[in-house]
Amino acid sequence: MDTTGPPGGHLMTHLLAFGDLLREMGVAVSPGQVLALIDALTYVPITRREDFRAAARATLVLRREDLPIFDTAFEFFWHKAIGADPERAMLLMAIPQIRIPRRQLRLPQRTPDAGDQAERPQEEREKLELQLTYSHSEALRHKDFGQFSWEEVQACKELIRRMRWKIEDRPNRRRRPERSGRALDMRRTLRQNMRYGGEPLTLAWREPQREPRPLVVICDISGSMERYARILLQFVHTVSRSLGEVESFVFGTRLTRITRQLRHKDIDDSIDAVTTHVRDWSGGTRIGAAVREFNYRWGRRVLGRGPVVLLISDGWDRGDPAMLSHEMDRLQRSCHRLIWLNPLLGSPGYEPLTVGMQAALPFVDDFLPVHNLVSLEQLGQRLATIGDQRTARRQRVRTVPSHP
Repeated sequence: MDTTGPPGGHLMTHLLAFGDLLREMGVAVSPGQVLALIDALTYVPITRREDFRAAARATLVLRREDLPIFDTAFEFFWHKAIGADPERAMLLMAIPQIRIPRRQLRLPQRTPDAGDQAERPQEEREKLELQLTYSHSEALRHKDFGQFSWEEVQACKELIRRMRWKIEDRPNRRRRPERSGRALDMRRTLRQNMRYGGEPLTLAWREPQREPRPLVVICDISGSMERYARILLQFVHTVSRSLGEVESFVFGTRLTRITRQLRHKDIDDSIDAVTTHVRDWSGGTRIGAAVREFNYRWGRRVLGRGPVVLLISDGWDRGDPAMLSHEMDRLQRSCHRLIWLNPLLGSPGYEPLTVGMQAALPFVDDFLPVHNLVSLEQLGQRLATIGDQRTARRQRVRTVPSHP
């Protein structure tokens, strides 16, 4: 192996630095594992690169999901990073689960000789310089969910978990004492002034209390939404844990309540519970029938205090458009704000021309994309500024038959 053991006899120091780098990148490497690698090298010829890599993977990696990170870190550290500036080294590591180091990495330094400079072509040096301006997290924020690799899905899961959600409070019918309130609190006014013979010398005021507005999420998990369904369920899990009161449903050909399944602290446990509980995963789509079942079976339970409803679907519907239109009209009248999130809306040139979207859009307050992390951040900003006033809505004209 030409680069595993840099000249100078610092192999032990480099092994410790490599373990330190893996820990900074999120791989759980203990000092005992590094010692196990050092012991293994007494039986493995370090002059053979693949044997050294296999020994390092066997001793330093305990989880399957850490293997892509290890492979990229190994190639970088033992081929290019030795002697590089630590910050430059971290910038060159375009890895989905990369974390900003909490401290400066102290990598062993070596002075590059003329042979190294001569062996590196001009094109490779220019490529490395371009990579210095590359931020993988920023690129991940703008990439479509449907184009994610397995490693990018894991990194996106971590970014979604770190999101913090807030929905604007709503006023309720209860009132609380407030010196600058607008409503006169006659009971407190009389009670406070009884000591003065009952004369109202000091006035007491009150104002309406406010409480978190409920949120209802209805997510499409049909076959056409398969590329987005799992990541969107991770988003629903994060929202459910961030906000106080969230009701969650999924639908394909039928409606299923998954609020209880999303109460697991770990995202993977929640997704596994949902996939086990739902019977029509990646099947057909009947949006109208699902909304109808929600209105008749769950509407009175979860729509009683002016919630915001998020309906997540691409609009491909095999059901009756008239039913969908009628049920969307009823759902909009029952909630404070009806927001339709469509992952296809982020595609260039997309137009909502499907029959399902044409039937539903007249009764949607906000039509927003949900195809990448940036769209989720924009949704969070919209929820935080919902407001107390409903948007102007199209009211259906209902005719009453005349009797002779």
